[in-house]
Amino acid sequence: MIHGFSVDVEDWFQTTIDASAQLTNRFQATTMKVLDVLHAHNTKATFFVLGLAARKAPNVVKEIARAGHEIQSHGFGHLSNLELNQAAIREDVSYAKMLLEDITGQEVYGYRAPFFSINESRMEVLDILIEAGYRYDSSIFPLKTRRYGIRGYSLKPHIVLTPSGKRIVEAPIACFDIFGMRLPLAGGGYFRFWPYWVIHKGFRQLDSKQQPAVVYIHPYEYDQTEMSYYKKRVSLLDRMHQGIGRKGIPWKISKLLHNFKFAPLKEVLSDLLARCQDRGSLISCK
Repeated sequence: MIHGFSVDVEDWFQTTIDASAQLTNRFQATTMKVLDVLHAHNTKATFFVLGLAARKAPNVVKEIARAGHEIQSHGFGHLSNLELNQAAIREDVSYAKMLLEDITGQEVYGYRAPFFSINESRMEVLDILIEAGYRYDSSIFPLKTRRYGIRGYSLKPHIVLTPSGKRIVEAPIACFDIFGMRLPLAGGGYFRFWPYWVIHKGFRQLDSKQQPAVVYIHPYEYDQTEMSYYKKRVSLLDRMHQGIGRKGIPWKISKLLHNFKFAPLKEVLSDLLARCQDRGSLISCK
């Protein structure tokens, strides 16, 4: 089974602590570390690049493209769609797309919402994405949490019928089952929290079901000293929550890339993308 590996390129402090803060330079160095790891394992991935990060470091975006990875949009300002009106969302996703296309010279047609902020109450965001020229989304967390997600949502990539009757491909974030309970495989903080044997078990389960997993990491998870840098500006609780497990991420990711097969989302979703453009076939979102 070929799974989808993705990287959300952003700066930790700006996206997690203070959305109004200037981006630091830390994400640039850690993004290069991620590129080195992927190269070492002969793996291509999808990089969902935040517009603010692209504007600050277009050279990093170009380096990602030169390495042969897929570049798609993480929006511009890392603001939750649950807190924005439709006009603000439209402006954010359109500007991010234009900026990335100007830098890379390549079409941008995939999107991941900040904070996975597309849920059952904001499905109209998918229509906004289609209007802006996007063809696939990877924002829906198929598990209800305190902050995001949709309970019972389909685990498999599929074609969604939007509120206006249009169609877009959705690639939900990976989950797996233990004792009848749906749990997040996902990536990010979940990869930091889970011991590797649990991650491995989740992938083996999805392999057996012939179900591709869509997982993600952030470059900042390769930054083991970041929490000490922000000691006086970030609460102890946030430092513990956001820093725990970073030390083990390089080993876990290398082990994962060695044990399982990964590709950019455009490859994992290629059949669905082709079918979505075929107006002669109607495919339900069930």
